[in-house]
Amino acid sequence: MNKAIFLDRDGIINHDPGDYTKHISEFTILPDLWPALKELQERGYLLILITNQGGIAKGLYGHEEVAEIHHYFLQEAEKNGVSITEIYYSPHHDDYGKSLSRKPGSLMIERGLAKFNIDPKKSYMIGDKQRDCDAGEKAGVQGVLIPTNDTLKKYLDLIA
Repeated sequence: MNKAIFLDRDGIINHDPGDYTKHISEFTILPDLWPALKELQERGYLLILITNQGGIAKGLYGHEEVAEIHHYFLQEAEKNGVSITEIYYSPHHDDYGKSLSRKPGSLMIERGLAKFNIDPKKSYMIGDKQRDCDAGEKAGVQGVLIPTNDTLKKYLDLIA
């Protein structure tokens, strides 16, 4: 079986401005991200992005803007020698209807576990909010909570 690092997006991958990242112009990759992801990749982890995008349900931006941001992110990852296995996002928001895919629901993580034959016991969910860790733990994946907009590289020793 494979092992994976499931990563929240806003606040872990890119700077979280405190509300929504609505446009690619607001998407700023955090310092030291690429060396951190490269190290995790070299340790044998698949890298899977797991992100709530409730701004879609609120009408603040659309699937097109999310696709543009994710396309840019994948291009930058490739330029930096990092392979992103998959990106899952939930366009739902609790104010507009419940969804099992929205964190703290675990459906996005469960999809990744099944699709890529991942052992949850050897995997981690890294996020900056408790709901990220809760989503991982519901799927049997250990959560790692780090401060919003901090550099991921500082926390790699928490991952076996």
